[in-house]
Amino acid sequence: MGKTRGQNNVIITGTTGMVGEGVLMKCLENPEIDSILVVNRKPCGYVHPKLKEIIHSDFFEFSAIENELSGYNACFFCLGITSVGVDNDTYFKMTYILTMHVAKTLSRLNEGMTFCYVSGGGTNANGRLKWAQVKGKTENDLMALPFEQVYNFRPGFIKPLPNQKYAHKFYKYINWMFPLGRAVYPDGFCTMAELGQAMINTLSHNNQRRILEGKDIIALAKE
Repeated sequence: MGKTRGQNNVIITGTTGMVGEGVLMKCLENPEIDSILVVNRKPCGYVHPKLKEIIHSDFFEFSAIENELSGYNACFFCLGITSVGVDNDTYFKMTYILTMHVAKTLSRLNEGMTFCYVSGGGTNANGRLKWAQVKGKTENDLMALPFEQVYNFRPGFIKPLPNQKYAHKFYKYINWMFPLGRAVYPDGFCTMAELGQAMINTLSHNNQRRILEGKDIIALAKE
């Protein structure tokens, strides 16, 4: 069942990374998003009438800015680190503990919030790989929090939007693979435009808790 159109005020994290920047770009251009708050450790470099930015260094301690985190009906959580070259304790802290701290804070401050978490293809709480277990635990525990909705997004290869400032440089060398990969394995290939639009489209739903693989992201983006 769809939801009646109201004010859509969203918080986005990770906008100095490729995924967060892409989601921000889609939200800025979408008339259904009324206001955007980005919380970053450094400026994202975007200026727009409906955009507000808070520079905050410690994502484990929000007491100084809590009064600015209420009044929002969605969080698009795009903050994360790679597991490559990172010890298990650091990865758990920066992936699970940080995400849950932010989510618990926002669920307490905002009744009826939708929380969208960018997880990753291959996530599996019972899998053999440590990063997949940590991401899976994060997904499961997010869905137990008192949000109205929780969506765990599991994209694989993401084709950036044109003119993204924070897209990984290697994408310009491998984007030619996208049409072939999409045709052979659609679950592992989506565009940044589809990922951003799918997040925005979650706001027209009611009371859902879902894990979205690649094909689910593509389908939700078309709604």
